[in-house]
Amino acid sequence: MSAFDGLSCSAAAADIPLPGSATRVGGWLCVEQPGAWGRDVIGDAVLGAELTVELAARTKAAAVRPTLIRQPGRSEFSGVRTVLLIASRPGEAWCERLEITDLKQLLDIDLDVLHGPAPGLGAAVTEPLALACTHGKRDQCCALLGRPIASRLAAEYPGRVWECSHTGGHRFAPALVIAPAGLTYGRIDGEAAVRAMALASRNELSLDGFRGRSGYSPVQQVAEIAVRERVSAAADQLTVTTALGMDPAGAPATFAGAAQVTHADGRRWLVTTRTVGYPSRQASCGAAPKPATAVVADEVRALG
Repeated sequence: MSAFDGLSCSAAAADIPLPGSATRVGGWLCVEQPGAWGRDVIGDAVLGAELTVELAARTKAAAVRPTLIRQPGRSEFSGVRTVLLIASRPGEAWCERLEITDLKQLLDIDLDVLHGPAPGLGAAVTEPLALACTHGKRDQCCALLGRPIASRLAAEYPGRVWECSHTGGHRFAPALVIAPAGLTYGRIDGEAAVRAMALASRNELSLDGFRGRSGYSPVQQVAEIAVRERVSAAADQLTVTTALGMDPAGAPATFAGAAQVTHADGRRWLVTTRTVGYPSRQASCGAAPKPATAVVADEVRALG
């Protein structure tokens, strides 16, 4: 008998820290798909069996995350689909919007462009977009908690909000990604989501529910957040690089890594991190319990 029995996955994960939990994604292929989605974005062939096999191979080869999107609320499908190409690399983020009338047109897109500068394949998206996970077939927490967030944001930012399929970490639902920067949030309410979007539009960053940037590793995500909790910086003023070194506490089994954070004004910090273990619990609603871990900041040291 576990203390987490009978709880939703998000309730069972309430004690696990958010920083460092953003799924690492550098490039996104977002395809509008109205109506119901299957459990797996690609595996359930909701885009058609023949296309799915080819698209799955291409997104895997290009290390791009396929994502289904739809407009919040019920709307009549016109037959024209929006496609978003999103690069979420820190310092090199961009988003372009295309429209297609045939899903086979997806195969005309060279997905490797997501690892370079904006290619000009579609219209440049210059304002932040919100991707709110509402993928109920993947996990019930995403649908129950994510839809109100999508609806609330859509009322404030019409045309800039999409419901989306699984972004990773439904145990932190409601899950929100602000593109193209890949700012990933969890356990966020409607007001906090609106505030995060408002700040992102002004090149600022809300730490309320912030899990990290999708373009960074967990250690880098934790390092950025640890420094932002101590200093004021615009959203694009901190750069995080992996730092090599030994565990200063002499406990290699728990040492997660270190990262250097550099401010645009030249200030630098070294952040060392460690991995903390938590009792086993379900990572998804209805799943079997498994061990849980989190990367946490151990020390933040200013460098000369």
